[in-house]
Amino acid sequence: MNDIQPPYIKIQDAHCAHDKRVSCGNCRLNTICLPISLHLDDIDRLNNIVQRGKPLQKGEYLYRAKDTFDSVYAIRSGAVKAVSISETGNEQVTGFYLPGEVVGLDGLASDIYTNSVIALETSSVCEIPFNRLEELSLQIPTLQRHFFQLMSREITQEQQIITLLGKSSAEARIASLLLSISARNGRRNLSTNNFILPMSRTDIGNFLGLTIETVSRIFTRLQKNKVIAVDKKEIVITDMDSLQVIAKGTD
Repeated sequence: MNDIQPPYIKIQDAHCAHDKRVSCGNCRLNTICLPISLHLDDIDRLNNIVQRGKPLQKGEYLYRAKDTFDSVYAIRSGAVKAVSISETGNEQVTGFYLPGEVVGLDGLASDIYTNSVIALETSSVCEIPFNRLEELSLQIPTLQRHFFQLMSREITQEQQIITLLGKSSAEARIASLLLSISARNGRRNLSTNNFILPMSRTDIGNFLGLTIETVSRIFTRLQKNKVIAVDKKEIVITDMDSLQVIAKGTD
């Protein structure tokens, strides 16, 4: 779930994340996306290869499975989900990605994307053509190392997903997801106990292997037990310790 906390420096406040005038140098997420040792001149070189199009609207595809791999994408604002489609047409959510996180690495091995990525809400992304990133990484060793770290985080995420889905308790799965989002918000200097869930209950259930009825029942139970407070998509974690205990459960 992308919960690994890398050694990045503090994020600075900034203005609208959809602003096309943003660059790698002034982006509020640059301390997540970029190595902290990158020189200003090197940041400019990276900025010159980054492409920033118009924001994706909810439900729009960033790319589709089996498209030719040519770029990786940094989420600048909003949120997206990665999905795989079975031969029978059933959708399986394989991950959620928040600002400062990178998607597209699934296409690196076979030169085609294995998942489709869909906007959960209005979202801005930075497209980074991989061939140009590869060339620049050879010239800037710290950038190359950072890219390796991104791949390592992707592998770690896959391992964490397997661990999460291996929990037999539906309550433990949902608690783990909420803690994951909490930790990822913390990396962006946002509140760790008060946030909006960008994904629907249906998407949560699909991702965790639960029915929407079970998801709703667990949220109601957690709220009744005063572990969280729920107002539509807004979540307030009122008892972080209890939520962590629940996430560790195996029953």
